[in-house]
Amino acid sequence: MPVCRVIRKMRRSLNGALALLLAGCTVGPTYQTPSTAMTDTFKEATPADYRTAGTWRPARPDDALNRGKWWEIYGDQELDSLEDQLTGANQNLKIAEARFREARAMIGYQRASEFPTISVGVNTTSLQNSNHQPYFLIPNPPPEGELQLPFDLSYEIDLWGRIRRTVSAAREEAQATAGDLATVSLSLHAELALDYIELRSADAQRRLLNDTVTDYTNALRLTQNRLAGGDAPESDVAQAQTQLDMTRVQATDIGVMRAQYEHAIATLVGEPPAAFSLSPAPLDLQPPVVPPGVPSELLQRRPDIAATERRVAEANDQIGIAQAAYYPSLNLNAVSGFEGTSGATWFGWPSLFWAVGTSMTQELFDGGRLHAQSQIARASYDAAVASYRQTTLTAFQQVEDNLAALRILGDEAQQQHEAVASADNALRIFTNRYLGGEDAYLQVITAQTAALANQRNDVDIQRRRMEACVLLVKALGGGWNSADLPQLTQRGIPPGSIVPLGQ
Repeated sequence: MPVCRVIRKMRRSLNGALALLLAGCTVGPTYQTPSTAMTDTFKEATPADYRTAGTWRPARPDDALNRGKWWEIYGDQELDSLEDQLTGANQNLKIAEARFREARAMIGYQRASEFPTISVGVNTTSLQNSNHQPYFLIPNPPPEGELQLPFDLSYEIDLWGRIRRTVSAAREEAQATAGDLATVSLSLHAELALDYIELRSADAQRRLLNDTVTDYTNALRLTQNRLAGGDAPESDVAQAQTQLDMTRVQATDIGVMRAQYEHAIATLVGEPPAAFSLSPAPLDLQPPVVPPGVPSELLQRRPDIAATERRVAEANDQIGIAQAAYYPSLNLNAVSGFEGTSGATWFGWPSLFWAVGTSMTQELFDGGRLHAQSQIARASYDAAVASYRQTTLTAFQQVEDNLAALRILGDEAQQQHEAVASADNALRIFTNRYLGGEDAYLQVITAQTAALANQRNDVDIQRRRMEACVLLVKALGGGWNSADLPQLTQRGIPPGSIVPLGQ
C-alpha cells in the first residue's frame, strides 16, 4: 500500500478524533469565589492621623506605605541594608521559591496529557520451533527471525474535561504557591524588622542601665563621703552598694537577649552568627502612619488570602475531575512501522504495516470507589472554603489587634513620659532631702528604683509601638497585591519571563 494512502487514512482518523475532542464538554461545578464575612470599616477607632474628613482613607499606591520595600518607611538605613540582604540570601525564602518553580513545572507536566504520546522502538526476534510440535508435526522446521521498527501513538480524547481540569488545578496550585512564596517573604522580612527592633531596644536598655550604673556609682561615693564625715550611718553605704550591684547585674543580663537577637538576624540574612555583628545603637525610631484602608482591600493585599482562594479554585477542579471519572474514557491508538525478516527487506514498502483504532471503556462496578472519590473531592472543597474564610477572619483580627495596640500604646507612651518626669522629679527631691538630713537613704533608694523602672518601661513601650507598627504592615500584606500573582501560561511560564536553562 503506498505510504501516501496510509497517511491519508491516518489523517482522516485523527480528524475524526479531533472532532470528538472539540465536541467534548467539561463536567463539574463552575468556580465562584466564596463569600466571606465583611464590614464597611475596621472596628478600632484610630488617631486623627489615620482619618481624612472622618472617613477611612483608601490605601493608594502613593500613600505612606511603600508598595515595594515597605520597611523603608522607618528610615533606618541599616535595617534597609539587612532587609535587602535577606531577600537574596535567606534559605527559607529559597526553599519557598523552589517550591513555586516545582509547582510551575507541574503545569507543563499535566498539560502533556493534552497531546498524543508517540514512542518508537526496535524489536529483533529469532525463533526456532520444536521439531515435535503438537498437532502439526513439521519435520526440521527452519528457524525464523524478524526485525520490527514500530511507532506507537496513544491519545486520550478529553471528552469530559478531566485533563483540562487537571491542567487548571495545576495552574491554580502554582498561583497558590506563588502566594505562599509572597507570604514567606513577608513573614521573613517582618521577622527581621521585629528582631532588629528588639536588638535596638536592648541597646537602649543597656545604655540606660549603664548611665544608671554611673549615677549609682556617684550616689555610692556620696554615701561613703557622708559616712567618713560622720553624717550618715554605714547602712546607707550598704544600701547604695546593693543598689549599684543589682543594676550592674541587670546591665550585664541585657547582653544575653541582645546576643540572641543578633544571632537571629545573622541567620535570617544568611550569615553564620560568628561572622556577623551589629554595632550598638539605641532604638531611635518612631511609628510612621500606616493607613489601613478598608476591610475589602485586605482581600487583595494579603498573599496568604490569595493563596487560600486559589486552593479553593483548585479544589473545585478536583470535583470536576472526580465527576469525569463516572463517564467513559475514549482513547485513540495507532501503530505504524516496518517489519522484515532481514535487514535487506526491512525498509521496503511491502514491509510497511499500520493499524488505527479507538477504544472506549466504562467502569460498571468498582465497589464504591468513584463515589468515595467524589465525596473526598467535595469534602476537600468545603475544607478549602472554610480555610479561606478563616484566613480572612484571622487577617481582620490581626489588623484590628494592631490598630488597637497602636492607639492604646500611643496614649500609654504619653502617660509614661509623664510618669518618667514625675519619677525623676521625686528622685531629685528625695536626694536633696537626704543631703539636708531630712530623710533616710531608704527614700532615695525607693525613688531610684521607681525612676529606673519608669525609664525602662518608657523604652519598652517604644519597642512595643514599633513592633505593633511592623505587625500592622504585615497584617495589611506589606507592599503586596493580588495582581502580583503570576498569570501563568499553559506551560507554567509567566508571559515575558526569562526562564533559566534546565527549568
